[in-house]
Amino acid sequence: MKKNTSLISALGYEFHDPSLLDLALRHPSLGPCNNQRLEFLGDAVLQLAISKKLYTSYPDAHEGQLTSMRQALVREETLADIARELNIGEYLQMDHGCRTSGVSNQDGALSDAMESVLAAVYLDGGYDAAVSLILRLWPEEEHFSENAKSRLQEFLQAHKKPVPEYQLVSDSGPAHARSFTVAVLVEGKEIARGSGSSKKRAEQAAAEAALQNISRGDQG
Repeated sequence: MKKNTSLISALGYEFHDPSLLDLALRHPSLGPCNNQRLEFLGDAVLQLAISKKLYTSYPDAHEGQLTSMRQALVREETLADIARELNIGEYLQMDHGCRTSGVSNQDGALSDAMESVLAAVYLDGGYDAAVSLILRLWPEEEHFSENAKSRLQEFLQAHKKPVPEYQLVSDSGPAHARSFTVAVLVEGKEIARGSGSSKKRAEQAAAEAALQNISRGDQG
């Protein structure tokens, strides 16, 4: 286990109360003084921050689309990937058995620790500090957009259908607040539309809408 100095540098946040970060890195294997309560709080902070980000970025997306996008961004694997980028596993405090069996590199332990670190920042610096960290560390929506479009394409190919096409339907609004609407078509037939503050975001919303329609049985 390393000293936390390098982790603080990687986070880009200087703690007023460093003991909060220490607690965030204490695995439950060490007993009752662990990071589980911080994990509970960090999950709520992350959910709210990501929800607001998506709500703002996709003004015309419906609840199901927003929920689907949020799930991808707050799932265990995403949290664990971000924790690995920060090398959080090297800073985790846990008993010798867990350390030697590789628990510090498991998705569950890493995602829990990541949520705990977010809670520590929230308690130490407030909501704005936590949100700033989340927006800096989490994947750009373009990354997620390609995820959704890939999932839709994979589904269609598995059902022996051609790749989807994305067509810009409209764009409007002032330069600082553009709104784009995109239709996704399969075999020339529109199956869904989506809107967003950029063409890529609109394509993302359209792909998510198509996947939602498919899950409800609206499309083949």
